[in-house]
Amino acid sequence: MNNHDRPLSPHLSIYRWPVTMATSILHRATGVAMAVGFIVLVGWLFDAASGPDVYAGFIGLMDTTIGCVLLVGWSYAFFFHLANGIRHLVWDTGRGFEKEQASRSAWFVLVLSIVLTAAFWGVAS
Repeated sequence: MNNHDRPLSPHLSIYRWPVTMATSILHRATGVAMAVGFIVLVGWLFDAASGPDVYAGFIGLMDTTIGCVLLVGWSYAFFFHLANGIRHLVWDTGRGFEKEQASRSAWFVLVLSIVLTAAFWGVAS
């Protein structure tokens, strides 16, 4: 059977992504990122319990540019996932489903997670 003359369905690249769709995808991606981050956290705890030489090696690795980018990324993932999780809890009460409210809350979550990440690293530095 030859289907070359049939039109194709529009793909994601055709549609304009609403902010609510982007936050839904980002919520899943930050959940995966945090799962990987928890593996690194376990490694950090293991290395801390293994003695100062092993711990110094781990800190040396995390003190590189790539390590710092990963740490900032994981903290952003945490704050985004937290803020969006609270947004979902509000949705569980039956509020905030109107299109305008959902878009406003999505933008609020995005901005809040950036502000919280910057504040966290501003205090931590």
